Order: sequence, then structure tokens, then C-alpha cells
Amino acid sequence: MTEPSSARTNRNVIFLVIVASLGYFVDIYDLLIFSIVRKASLLGIGVKPADVLGDGLSIINWQMFGLLLGGVLWGVLGDKLGRIKVLFGSILLYSIANFANGFVHSVDTYILVRFIAGVGLAGELGAGITLVTETMSKEKRGYGTMIVAVVGLFGAAAANLVAKHGLPFHFSADHANWRDAYFVGGCLGIILLLLRLGTFESGMFKNMERKEVSKGNFFTLFTSWGRFKKYIYCILIGAPLWYVVGVLVTLSPEFGKALGAKDVLSAGDGIYYTYLGIALGGIFAGLISQITKSRKLTMFIFLVASAISVVVYLTAKGLNSEQFIWICLFMGTCVGYWTTFITIAAEQFGTNIRATVTTTVPNFVRGSLIPINIIFVALTKGYGMINAAYIMMGALTLISLFAVSQVKESFGKDLNYLEEN
Repeated sequence: MTEPSSARTNRNVIFLVIVASLGYFVDIYDLLIFSIVRKASLLGIGVKPADVLGDGLSIINWQMFGLLLGGVLWGVLGDKLGRIKVLFGSILLYSIANFANGFVHSVDTYILVRFIAGVGLAGELGAGITLVTETMSKEKRGYGTMIVAVVGLFGAAAANLVAKHGLPFHFSADHANWRDAYFVGGCLGIILLLLRLGTFESGMFKNMERKEVSKGNFFTLFTSWGRFKKYIYCILIGAPLWYVVGVLVTLSPEFGKALGAKDVLSAGDGIYYTYLGIALGGIFAGLISQITKSRKLTMFIFLVASAISVVVYLTAKGLNSEQFIWICLFMGTCVGYWTTFITIAAEQFGTNIRATVTTTVPNFVRGSLIPINIIFVALTKGYGMINAAYIMMGALTLISLFAVSQVKESFGKDLNYLEEN
């Protein structure tokens, strides 16, 4: 008896969501591994303790710059060649980079390898979310992206466990956990590459592929004032989340000193619990958007909650490690709108430019950490770490709230359309 086509379709969609989720798991693992092993790895290659902060920020900035360039590269290719081809290419590149990262012995090499890894990592999430939103029904695609968020964000937890506790066996000759963590990231990427062999291309892309229309033209976003504004608003919506992770949590050892913490705060533990919170927040964000049938209302709720959570963190004078963990869990939950915000971006644009938007938007948000770092460091010189942190979060939250107010509600929107040139 022949299997009904609807049953095959449902099975394919479920498999696609699972593979996209695992892809985001590996993406987050590799994206955050440096933040987790920053101090140990830099000291391990001979960096002086006084230079760890400066060299670490430099490496993060180059990784984010790679994400910016890779976002444009993979986004354009995703609309021109297909979402599946982008997934294969990006996974292969960042897997190779992570293997190479396990052998670095200088800051310059570290910078080069993390830049290449950033370029590779830029393609994973955008292509995965594009596939899910174009494949699932318009009423239920929010559940699909919610699952991607929840499963994927546990990659941060895995990265912290490997970096902190090591493995029963060692890949590296010097038995350094941070080197093993990079080798594990490379292995996970290769395994994911094999899983991708069973995925299928988006039907919307196949239909669009046969039409004479401009595909993946990045500059199309700048030829129309309406499209340009919409694109910029989509980027600005996500800025507070990456500031929380990339500055407030990544620099938690330094913030701990400024707050008079009783213990030395661990950035690895902070990222671990922040991302557990983000996974939990991803469930809440997905459910709220499905129940209220409004992506915009969901974003308003989470942006206000994230500002409150940062105030709790910055007023926690004399906190200990246990209190820090709970605060990170709270902050993570309040900024758990990552895939909801990316879904909003995907739903704002036509099929012939959707992969470009969905891939570049999150990577431009990640890349926004470069100017955020620069401005934050400048503010600390005049106002100190705590006041500078307040100023940055306040400004980013107000900007994001304004951006959300300017985009159109996209819940349940039919995505099978093209952008005019």
C-alpha cells in the first residue's frame, strides 16, 4: 500500500524541524565556545592576565565581523542557489575552522580562525529558519521555530559542560579542556552535515526558482525606502539580547568585581544558565505569540522584561555565585525572543529575498556587538562599568521598542509572494 502523500509531507516536515533544531544546537555551541573558554584559552596560549580582556574583546569583534560578512554571503547564496546548499557550505566551513581552533598557539592565529568560523556560522540559523517558515503552515510555523529555539539553545549548555568538565578521553595532546571543546564542535558539525543529506528544499524556493525574477539581490533592500526602513527595524529589534549575552554575561568576572561579588563569577556558568533561560523564554515567546496571534505584542512584553532583568543584575551588590546563576537564568528567560524576532524578519519579506534577510538580520545583530563593545568601553571610562551598562541597556531597549512599533504584524501572513525590484 502506498503511503499517503500527506503522511509523507508531515514526516518530512517533522524531520526538517528536528534537523534545523540540531543545526541551531551546533551553531550556538560553536558561536559561544570562545566566550566560555576565553580566559582559560588565552592564558593557555601565553597571554598575560592583564591582556586577557583586551585580546578577548578583539577576538570576539573579529568573530562578529566574520558573521557580518558571512551573513551577506550565505543569505545571497541562499536565495540564488537554495537554502540546502547554504546549509552544507556553512556547516563545512565552520567545522573545519573549529578543528583548526584546537591547534592555535597565538592571538593572531586565534583571530584568523575565529573570523573564518564566524563566516561559516553565519549561514546556519537563517537558512534553517527560512526552511521552517516556508515549509510549515502559516498558522503553526511559530511552533516550529519555537522548537528550533529550545533544542538549539542547549548547545550553549553542552559547550559549557565540555569546556568545564572535559571528556573521558582527550583529543588534544596537552589534555586542555578548551582545546577538546573546539574539537568536539568540529565533530558535531560533521555529524550534522551527514544528517543534512536527508533534508529537502523549500517548495516556495522551487516555485520561485523557475520564475524570471531577481533572486538574492542584497542591494534590493536599499533601492526602496520602505524596504530599507523595514530591514533596519528588524535588525534593531534584536540588539538588546546580544548585548546581554555578549557584554553583561561574557564580562561577568569583571562585572562581579564592580558589584563587589563575594565569589569570582564564571562567564561559562553565566552563559550556561543564561541560555537555559533563553531556551525557557523561547517556549514562552512561542506560546505567547501563538495564543495572542501577535508577534509584536510578544516582543513588547519581552523587551520590557529584559530591561527589568538587567536592572536586577546591576543592583545585585555583593552577590555570590548561586545568586548570579539565578539572575542569569532570569535574564536569559527575559531575552528568550531570539527565534521570534528572526521569524518576524522572515515574515516581512518575499521569497526571492527572504533567505538574504533571515540570514543577514541575526548576524547583523550579532555584529552589532562590535559598536556596542566600543561604545560600552568608552562609556566605562567616564561613568564606570555599572553606569555604562545602565546607559547601554536603556538606549538599546528604547531603540528596539520603537523598531517593533514600526513593523507590521506578521502572524499568519502568507509568505508565498515575491518582492518587486
